Amino acid sequence: MDSLNKSIENHYLKAGLYEDIINRLIKQNIALDNVKRSDISGTDEFHVRGAVVSKELANSIKINGLDVLDVGCGLGGPCRMLADEYKCQTTGIDLSNEYIRTATKLSELVNLKDKTTFIQGNATELPFEDKTFDVVWTQHVQMNIPNKKKFYSEINRVLKTDGYFLFYEILRKENGTINYPMPWASVSNHSFLFKAEEMDKYLIELGLTRELSTDQTQAGIIFFETLVAKLKEFGPPKMGLNVLMGDTTKTKLMNLLTHLKSGELELKSGVYKK
Repeated sequence: MDSLNKSIENHYLKAGLYEDIINRLIKQNIALDNVKRSDISGTDEFHVRGAVVSKELANSIKINGLDVLDVGCGLGGPCRMLADEYKCQTTGIDLSNEYIRTATKLSELVNLKDKTTFIQGNATELPFEDKTFDVVWTQHVQMNIPNKKKFYSEINRVLKTDGYFLFYEILRKENGTINYPMPWASVSNHSFLFKAEEMDKYLIELGLTRELSTDQTQAGIIFFETLVAKLKEFGPPKMGLNVLMGDTTKTKLMNLLTHLKSGELELKSGVYKK
């Protein structure tokens, strides 16, 4: 498992990520003492539809002022959004040391370090006491985790009674072959896709109740088609997912779009209550 985790961490690794973001801000003539969340949101929300869908997820419950854990937090964009706009105290955990280093420094950059905490760690071994958080949320995370039962058990363990689990995930819909690379995996043996009904079964067995389920697939397709058109017309954005994926960005995004359009994969968001 340690070797698998290291391989997955290496898939996401981009050394000097924070410094690259700083250089891109400087090239845009953005003063480093006045950086806004919107200046970095194209990069720090590493999921389909970015910051827009994070706001939708936040608005699916009364999240104001709650303690939130983001499992697989990446660069911490959602944590900063929740802290800034919803007055939440947020904690993010991610497997990638470089993502955690960058997330921490980005929070300092936009003056949110007091309301956001970032920790390097394993999503199947969360370093928190039982019933610590009002809300646990994940966005595009479970695809890298083979032991789904342990993953959701840990989420349930750290969630308070009457707390909420919010998710936004890429899921299998059909059983056909998936072409790689994808944003979350360069090769198939780093990818552990499963179906929505399987996720639902795990969570219900843990005692959670499904309160909301939303098909996000068509919205994701429209997002990608608009993005591809912009790339053709204007080239790579100064602050986009290309910062994270580099030269492989187009191939990975086109593979994902193809499978969403074919029906092999789907996007879903939702809410469960403990």
